[in-house]
Amino acid sequence: MSQKNESLIFILALIITGALLGGGYFLFFKPSSSSLFNQNSLPSPSGNSASTSSSNQTIETRISQGEKVLIPSGDLALKQGGTTALAAGQYQNAVQQFNAALQQNKNDPEALIYRNNAQILQNNQSYSTIAVSIPIGTSVNTAQEILRGVAQAQTEVNQAGGLGGKLLNVIIVNDDNSPELAQEIAKKLVNNSEVLGVIGHFGSNTTLAAAPIYEAGKLVLISPTSTSTAISNAGDFIFRTVPSDRFAGSTLARYLLNTLNLKKAVLFFNSANDYSSSLQTEFTTAFSGDGGEVVTVFDIAQPNFNPTQALEQARQQGAEAIVLTPDSSTIEQALQVVRTNRKQLPLLGGDSLYRPETLKVGSDTMGMVIAIPWHILANPNSEFAQAANQLWGGDVNWRTATAYDATKALITAISKNPTRTGVQEALSASDFTPEGATGVIRFLPSGDRNQPLQLVKVEPGNRSGFGYDFIPVR
Repeated sequence: MSQKNESLIFILALIITGALLGGGYFLFFKPSSSSLFNQNSLPSPSGNSASTSSSNQTIETRISQGEKVLIPSGDLALKQGGTTALAAGQYQNAVQQFNAALQQNKNDPEALIYRNNAQILQNNQSYSTIAVSIPIGTSVNTAQEILRGVAQAQTEVNQAGGLGGKLLNVIIVNDDNSPELAQEIAKKLVNNSEVLGVIGHFGSNTTLAAAPIYEAGKLVLISPTSTSTAISNAGDFIFRTVPSDRFAGSTLARYLLNTLNLKKAVLFFNSANDYSSSLQTEFTTAFSGDGGEVVTVFDIAQPNFNPTQALEQARQQGAEAIVLTPDSSTIEQALQVVRTNRKQLPLLGGDSLYRPETLKVGSDTMGMVIAIPWHILANPNSEFAQAANQLWGGDVNWRTATAYDATKALITAISKNPTRTGVQEALSASDFTPEGATGVIRFLPSGDRNQPLQLVKVEPGNRSGFGYDFIPVR
């Protein structure tokens, strides 16, 4: 075997191993254990004839209903066997292959969704289609966290007989959390008349870039993770199952002022990111409005950012606490601030810091408080939490819960009126109140979720495997 081939195999092994070890926050929370379909199959991802342009070909490689593997995780050989069989129209074989893959790795949401889709074809049943757009190429762990929520809701509704007599088919799309790719994907999904709703995108920048296309195409988009306040004005077809940064900013501000009794803070954020800037603005507004003061602000995305110098300057200006609102691309810079601080000043942060990397820092994160939409330990006996544990073999995090809620919202709306405008009207109705993982799903006229935040604190523990856990603040 050539050295080049050996290197490729080694890299692939690393990718698969990384996905298995970090395939979602639940995994380090003590787990218990290119061809298209044929004429009679599910709709082609584009909804149109195949394009010969290189741009469209690139988009096609990012879209799958089971005919190609997008996430190289789990038992890859078995999963690839399933996709090959599905693409060839061998649906019974595909179901068997995906089931075998799930027996080897029960927490692979891609395999579960493909299995569910294959069962629809095997039994020649009618179906309704939704899509989920996730950042596989840039954050595979986050992508799988979101996908688990979608897969769980799909499995539940299909096992219960479907929605309005139809089963749920799911298209998976990899957008790499890229605003440019998301726009091209949005055009593709809008042009596919079979798609009745879309779950995504991950980052606020990406959601805001694609939102005008969904709005113009009258195709509902529900984001389970984008929190920028700018999304509130994105249009009548844009919703989200995660509270906006206005809730997170005010929650963190109240905790700092009323619980810690501190009135001066230094804030670190990325000025080029909508989520990071939005949370920074909302915290500052709430904190200042209640008598606090942000003594200085640092842009951690700047190439000359120096955490040691920044913290020294902040202390000289009287800072009593550190507030971190990084986006996913500046997590490491934020954690450099945490390491440099060495527990000298209290730490508070946005939901982007709810990830394994934060706990891996170790004792320097002790006492850090983060605002998130939901935590499993706050309601461990809920129906969703117990079903998730049984399905995936471990705990799940807030991204899975809000993605589950987004899917449940679409399922309920489609069952009421299986048209694009009907789905939008159902979601907007004042009596739309289905029960989700995080409570009743109810949308404000802006499309925002009306729901309080959950504060969690980093404390010593064994659930994560890193010696520290995120524990709900009671």
